[in-house]
Amino acid sequence: MDTATPFPASANASSDRLHQDLVAQLQRSALFRDYQKSFEITTGLPLTIRGVGSFQPPWHGARRTNAFCAMMASRNKTCSACLQMQQRMEAEARDGARSFECFAGLSDSAVPVRVGDQVVAFLQTGQVMLRPPSKARFRQTLRQVAGWGEKIDEAQLRKTYFATRVLPRRHYDSILLLLSIFAQHLSSLSNQLMMQQAAEENPVVTRARQFIAEHHGEEISLGQLAQAVHMSRFYFCKVFKEGTGLTFVEYLARARVETVKKLLLNPHKRMSESAYEAGFQSLSQFNRIFRRFVGESPTGYRRRLPGSGPDPLSRAA
Repeated sequence: MDTATPFPASANASSDRLHQDLVAQLQRSALFRDYQKSFEITTGLPLTIRGVGSFQPPWHGARRTNAFCAMMASRNKTCSACLQMQQRMEAEARDGARSFECFAGLSDSAVPVRVGDQVVAFLQTGQVMLRPPSKARFRQTLRQVAGWGEKIDEAQLRKTYFATRVLPRRHYDSILLLLSIFAQHLSSLSNQLMMQQAAEENPVVTRARQFIAEHHGEEISLGQLAQAVHMSRFYFCKVFKEGTGLTFVEYLARARVETVKKLLLNPHKRMSESAYEAGFQSLSQFNRIFRRFVGESPTGYRRRLPGSGPDPLSRAA
């Protein structure tokens, strides 16, 4: 059975609500908070995570906010310019880390966090310059701010502007690479949280999940599952989607992917064995669905596991 059914459209209210709750859980998670603290201490840069479509300024309440950016955020026009840049960044950073330079010459960057093939949030850092500030660029910035009709303390603005952190581009690119790797960890956590969210449902869905947990290594049809919980296929689909935010095939695919990830913790377990044991019917199906839900290939995922050796897929019988 091919479980590569598309996610619900983002316009789906139930799916959107689940994604909003998911981002809130990521923000509160020990994994993110510990990484955020270590990242900020090590790099001296701020780090935040914001949900897709958020209208809140990305650095609202963030630690280590650049003093110049904080001054700009306190003014309506300059804050609006920042939000417009964030919207552009959100639109263009869905395929990977992207950096943008604001009107004043400071760079911000966004790294997507995915649940399956959907981007649900962005890790953001920046508020740095990739080349030293110049008097000419500062005068240009002053003219832009004045053109917006904003009144600002020029001496204080100058002080904060020239105190902005400057990083070599190579150094900054390395920081973004670290964030991209961390985003993959968050994507994995997101998949687990989605499964946990799906656990908060009525008894019918609980029985369905239990049936899937016991039989996901076999071929399971929608008809079999509906019969097991004593419902019509139509009504079961409605109840299951309302209770979990996922269709039956989406949930089954996630369950199988999570099983494979656990099996791969054994460095002697062949990739093909893990895939078939979890219920995938072919390696091509497995590769496609794993990449969709994890955001990378099974081979790439396994290489990052502790104690992993050469890719066992090449030895698969």
